Amino acid sequence: MDGFGGVPVDQKAQWAENLFLEFLNTFTVDMGASAVSGEASGRQKMYEAELESMKNRESTTLYVDFSHVMQFDDTLQQAISDEYLRFEPYLKNACKRFVMQHRPTYIADDDPNKDVNIAFYNIPTLRRLRDLTTAEIGKLVSVSGVVTRTSEVRPELLQGTFKCLDCGGVIKNVEQQFKYTQPIICVNATCSNRDRWALLRQESKFADWQRVRMQETSKEIPAGSLPRSLDVILRHEIVEQARAGDKVIFTGTVVVIPDISALSSPGDRAESRREGPQNRSASSGYEGVRGLKSLGVRDLSYRLAFIANSVQLHDKKRGIDFRGVKKDGEEDDTPHFTMEEIDEIQRMRGTMDFFNKLVESIAPTVFGHQEVKRAVLLMLLGGVHKQTHEGINLRGDINVCIVGDPSCAKSQFLKYASSIVSRAVYTSGKSTSAAGLTATVVKEPETGEFCIEAGALMLADNGICCIDEFDKMDVKDQVAIHEAMEQQTISITKAGIQATLNARTSILAAANPTGGRYDKSKPLKYNVALPPAILSRFDLVYVMIDEPDDQTDHHIADHIVRVHQKHEEALSPTFTTAQIQRYIAYAKTLKPKLGTEARKVLVDAYVSLRQGDAAPGSRVAYRITVRQLEALIRLSEAIARVHLDSEVRPAHVHMAGRLISTSIISVDSNEIDLADFEDAENNNNDRGTGDNENQPAEAEGHQPTGNGTTAAEGKAGDQPKKKMTVTYEHFQKVTRALVMRLRQHEESVKDEAGLAGLKQADLIKWYVEDLNSQQVFDTMSGLLEEVKIVRSIIQHLIDREGVLVVLDDGPQAPAPGTEGSAQSTRNDQRVLAVNPNYVLE
Repeated sequence: MDGFGGVPVDQKAQWAENLFLEFLNTFTVDMGASAVSGEASGRQKMYEAELESMKNRESTTLYVDFSHVMQFDDTLQQAISDEYLRFEPYLKNACKRFVMQHRPTYIADDDPNKDVNIAFYNIPTLRRLRDLTTAEIGKLVSVSGVVTRTSEVRPELLQGTFKCLDCGGVIKNVEQQFKYTQPIICVNATCSNRDRWALLRQESKFADWQRVRMQETSKEIPAGSLPRSLDVILRHEIVEQARAGDKVIFTGTVVVIPDISALSSPGDRAESRREGPQNRSASSGYEGVRGLKSLGVRDLSYRLAFIANSVQLHDKKRGIDFRGVKKDGEEDDTPHFTMEEIDEIQRMRGTMDFFNKLVESIAPTVFGHQEVKRAVLLMLLGGVHKQTHEGINLRGDINVCIVGDPSCAKSQFLKYASSIVSRAVYTSGKSTSAAGLTATVVKEPETGEFCIEAGALMLADNGICCIDEFDKMDVKDQVAIHEAMEQQTISITKAGIQATLNARTSILAAANPTGGRYDKSKPLKYNVALPPAILSRFDLVYVMIDEPDDQTDHHIADHIVRVHQKHEEALSPTFTTAQIQRYIAYAKTLKPKLGTEARKVLVDAYVSLRQGDAAPGSRVAYRITVRQLEALIRLSEAIARVHLDSEVRPAHVHMAGRLISTSIISVDSNEIDLADFEDAENNNNDRGTGDNENQPAEAEGHQPTGNGTTAAEGKAGDQPKKKMTVTYEHFQKVTRALVMRLRQHEESVKDEAGLAGLKQADLIKWYVEDLNSQQVFDTMSGLLEEVKIVRSIIQHLIDREGVLVVLDDGPQAPAPGTEGSAQSTRNDQRVLAVNPNYVLE
């Protein structure tokens, strides 16, 4: 192999080529280790079987496991590792010779000049992006990271054939060196042409080319540092195998290329121009790079880039067969499972009470919260994606929102979900913009063209997007995810780019209540600062409330202290995280269908939910709409996947209906506790009799005691005090009546001088007379108990709700002999009015 122009032969490279060809011809593996059936003997030639796989895939890339090279010859693997860039063309030539020996028609039938590419994988050392320095230039290395941006696929000129426009001579195989490279001078001795060339495209060699921007993962970033990025060049058949958001392993080599963007300044572009001899004076010489005056004393700068020969998804096992990876835009390939893995999954399914044990294994560091863990498990599984005849996609992903008091482990659930799924993005609402969530249009520094850079929802395509502090997001940023949550697409019309991008992701959001604590006496819409349009897009909304309880607090504290003390030894889940991941991956391959019985149960469940929503006095978080029907279907399919069933059964639908009906409605308390306001109103139950005309609530030698009986009927001191509670509907009814009465009084006296308020005693007297006219109570004890409740409700409306305001506190000094009832007497004499800002619903 004589070099062009008398260049000496590279003896070491030829030695590496011949030894590598011997490796391809002679390396054998056990039949059990190969997926291709071999000869009758116990060994088979590995890479002859690989040729058959190449032909079946119509591929020109030979995949080589680097561990096989290490087993074959240590000197060869060391030479390839240290000087891969030097030996790469020789290794490709060895692959072509190997193909021509065993399958000569495979190349000759198509194109005699077709190259055979080589792709190494399973490199023993996996490097971080920060470890790639100039010491790694030219070596064969593997680097891991997250893909953040991909360019379009373009043709790259590898070897050009040029025609001289002066003499007509043809120069073949001019190698391109990271830029468009023309011949230096015509080979014709009588022709001195240096710059008049025409590219013969039919005889030149092109290849697919794509540039990918890779960024180091969050776990690899040192404290206080920003994430670093690196450009990766993909060629030939590995283009479009890496998508934005993928965690990948690139195998290839580090090269140094000129940093063209660093040369350019606004309004002044650096360029290199060669002048002909006739235009060059004796003193000027070659001018070289021009346009660098504004750059100061800086010289030509360079940067590192990575040329990859293979792409492997990081979440897959090292060393497995990844030659059949689907390209971007195609349907995701179904994961393959070994018989041992399938047996293990079936054993998990056969475990007693396996569903609850599977739920308990979710986020084992969090104590309790079984309902939230069940929702996270179903979200990880998801429903079945469908498509109508018109091409409309029906969402299969399940969205879950967790609303809760501080320190209820909401963020722990989000962190766990983002760690258990391969494509997951964790972000916080306050520091997230609309463009950061969806996508943004940026300008390429080298070409000046506009391209789309993926946001969090695009990076989490076919995965999960975890958004913490969801209620802290700006309203304009929340609107940006409306389309992504339902249609699962992102539409962009910017800078001349019109595109609809996929965002097929499940959203797990966490939000805090508006007042810092969740008020169970109010529906969800008053507790969370989220619009109904977003709330209705969540399939499940769970509320986590931090309530003091001696037994629960003891268990939580014991669990947390044990985790801090023993770490992993303190946790004993039934199934490990790896088992759960395999179980979820296997269950997601199933596509359960709705049966006839399940369809009827679904219709009945939806109708019952709608009837409960329309019932008077119902307090649901949001209106039950068709979205909740679709949520029922998705949850039923996810539950069927948990049970590894191919058909949705009525039991699955019943469980999904319970999940939806209990996710919010169970949190909204049907009773309002008035115990605190009862104590404020009734410091002393032994009230004296008064003027019934002015104080109708004081008929009152029969004032009820704390346990609901009158003093004459029982001894309050001998019985435990009973908490005073009223139903929400009764509370609303009394509030509405009192507010309407005060508003009527304000209208009647607004033209008169004085305060437009009403004494509390007069207000209670009016309410009691209204009840007597309706003959609601048959006994005096019931009426007195109602008066006591009304007093506590008034105090609640003043202190807690702010619905009523006190215009005048009445007389400050208590009357002689009434020390025990001084506080209640003053309260009955105070003047009340409705808060001007209160709107009656």
